[in-house]
Amino acid sequence: MVCGGFACSKNFLCALNLLYTLVSLLLIGIAAWGIGFGLISSFRVVGVAIAVGIFLFIIALVGLIGAVKHHQVLLFFYMIILLLVFIIQFSVSCACLTLNKEQQSQLLEVGWNNTESAREDVERSLNCCGFRAFNPNETCSADCFKIQPCSPCVPILEEYSGMVLRFVGGIGLFFSFTEILGVWLTYRYRNQKDPRANPSAFL
Repeated sequence: MVCGGFACSKNFLCALNLLYTLVSLLLIGIAAWGIGFGLISSFRVVGVAIAVGIFLFIIALVGLIGAVKHHQVLLFFYMIILLLVFIIQFSVSCACLTLNKEQQSQLLEVGWNNTESAREDVERSLNCCGFRAFNPNETCSADCFKIQPCSPCVPILEEYSGMVLRFVGGIGLFFSFTEILGVWLTYRYRNQKDPRANPSAFL
């Protein structure tokens, strides 16, 4: 039996979807752990992470069932959705890897101004107050606020943003190539004949 055979394609596609299932459960678990231990108080951030995890879990489940049963309709929809996910993820990953310092700063400022609860998490974890400057009339959840004037958060955020964006972009780029591999493998597997099936039956 060669690696391009029916059984090998089926096993490889099942293994790929099991990997996606584990990644989705890990993503949901990390989000739940973060909010359970008080590391993340923003329900919007947690909600997005859990929604992405659930979406990935459903896609992996569809692919796994389609691979096990050699179900043409499930495999077709799985292939189309995986292709769309690949396009989006590849684009976002490339954008993360190509952002310059000025664009990163603008992106950080937009995120800072639009997420109040996440802003409190950042201030508390990085021990800073305000983005570029802190308004004394406002409150701050950082420990330094009770003792002495706190430094703004933008220098610390800019220090870590490049590293985080490179890490996220690299991980996303890696998984995007596994997705295009999954699309190609699904297309190939759909057109292969099950050797145990009736030779006169359709695919």
